[in-house]
Amino acid sequence: MTFYGEKGTLKADVYGYDYLPAGGPDKPLRRDVTYEFEKYPEDRTEKDLERHVAPAVRYHLKDFLAAIDARGKPVADIEQGYISTASCILANISMQLGRSLTWDANAQRVAGDEEANRWLQRPYRRPWAHPLPERV
Repeated sequence: MTFYGEKGTLKADVYGYDYLPAGGPDKPLRRDVTYEFEKYPEDRTEKDLERHVAPAVRYHLKDFLAAIDARGKPVADIEQGYISTASCILANISMQLGRSLTWDANAQRVAGDEEANRWLQRPYRRPWAHPLPERV
């Protein structure tokens, strides 16, 4: 992914990042993923482990447990995940329908578009039912 900002450009992926400043005194930065094989040797042999993301996963798990202990929010809060996921789902629905959508965050529905709203849930196998707010 690439972020363009007033002070520079950040190019990042799961293997590292590059920061390219837009003029000024800052110098370009490059950082590769930090493997932790000395501290966690099991990372070398764990089946199906994506080694390049293991340190980040470990950090998020530690942060989540610390947030529980402190009765606070983790750095990757569920609300942020919801917003990111909802944005992607709405973009896909918009592409499928071939038109722009207006999201009503309070109602949790696409404003004035029942066809788009039908795409927000799928049929479930019985006895399961979609967890609509009025049923939860």
